[in-house]
Amino acid sequence: MKEAFQGGLLKFLDQNQMDLIHQKTLDILEEVGVRVENKKALELFDEKGAEVDFDEEIVKLPNSMVEDAIDTAPSKVILYGREEDNHIELGGTNVYIGTGGTAVNVLDIDTGERRKATSQDVANTAKLVQDLDNIDFFVIPVFPDDAGKEGADEARFFNALRNTTKHIMGGIYTAEGQKKVIDAAVKIAGSEEELKEKPFISFIANIMSPLTMERDYTEYFRYAVERGVPVLGPPAPIAGATSPITLPGTIAQTNAEALFMVIFSQLIEPGAKTLYSVVPTTMDMKSSDFRFSSIEMGMMNAACAQMAQYYDLPIYNTAGVSDSKVPDIQAGYEKMSNILMAALSGANYIHDAAGLLNTGMSVAYEQYVIDNQMLGMAKRVLRGLEFSEERLAYDDIKEVGPGGNFLTASSTMKYMRTEFFDDQLYDDRDWDDWSKDGAPDARERAKDIAREILEGESEILVDEELLS
Repeated sequence: MKEAFQGGLLKFLDQNQMDLIHQKTLDILEEVGVRVENKKALELFDEKGAEVDFDEEIVKLPNSMVEDAIDTAPSKVILYGREEDNHIELGGTNVYIGTGGTAVNVLDIDTGERRKATSQDVANTAKLVQDLDNIDFFVIPVFPDDAGKEGADEARFFNALRNTTKHIMGGIYTAEGQKKVIDAAVKIAGSEEELKEKPFISFIANIMSPLTMERDYTEYFRYAVERGVPVLGPPAPIAGATSPITLPGTIAQTNAEALFMVIFSQLIEPGAKTLYSVVPTTMDMKSSDFRFSSIEMGMMNAACAQMAQYYDLPIYNTAGVSDSKVPDIQAGYEKMSNILMAALSGANYIHDAAGLLNTGMSVAYEQYVIDNQMLGMAKRVLRGLEFSEERLAYDDIKEVGPGGNFLTASSTMKYMRTEFFDDQLYDDRDWDDWSKDGAPDARERAKDIAREILEGESEILVDEELLS
């Protein structure tokens, strides 16, 4: 099992505020309802006791149905890698951080020019993530333009399986593609039951804000649950556009949408593996542009982590996207502020936290390396100060005394390799040596690391016959 770092230190909501959000959520689900554009799903809700208007396609849920689903949904979900060290246990305040997005562009590592993403970029990003230790899982981050919609599911999941043993998650584009991906995963696992027992793939099938389940995504979600593969239905409301402009209003709507998808999963199969899933965002009120990196987005994601803990449900949430077009100072401060908030709040599965730029429309290989360092720093913060009598080092302070140094102290010898975060991008050369080497900045150093990984020998991680 991959080590989980503990969050839960940051809290925006008190108990009364969480109770109020919960009550407003119940009101939304019972009095406003959710549009469900899928006949099979409408029939299921009707069969299970919801109030269903088949003409308007509106489903309203009694409070008891909400509470029952929260009770049957798992409070812990293990998403497996294909190596034991890559298993991640989601729940409580365990924190894992990884990739995300469906970017359509890549910043070329050599020219810096933006180009369309391809199937090879799926393979390359997976290979990078396999080698970058602070990235815990792989949400497939690009849409391969060369595969088209009909071939996208196979191109995305199969290239991911070829290049990483970390848990793989991704959106779905066709029913046939979803079936092929699950069938291949069954072959790799050995049987349908073994895949259900230790799922190393999972799917995303979003609910649309405000309060709408689109027909095809609803079907993809249902099919995944029936095949025993974990599936999430994260809403992505935009405060001021597809949800209220107020942060509490957007949190309440997001909570209702997230719980609705948890409820749907439990009506299909009680105990089905799913996560309370959220992607609350904001709009720039001056330009009406979508903001994927605002500080308010980070605050809402942190608050939603508290709501997941309120329900004792594992959470998928979002941090680490930048609206900057390139890996620059803006990308750094936008990413780090939101990543730290999500981590400190105890969010379990923080996706989008590596590689993404340009409001999620682009990725850069070097950005994965840079973000890997940021994630390591965030985890160092979560590790905390680790107090003990030995670590207070009184005996060393007494022995060294006034005016001495601690270079050879016993505590220095014991903890010199573990106490400080090892920053691979840090440049400690003096100015002259750095200048003689061409004065490379952190982006250039990250490019060198990325090239080294990508040019290294590729290990065979899956039998090609299993993907046929």
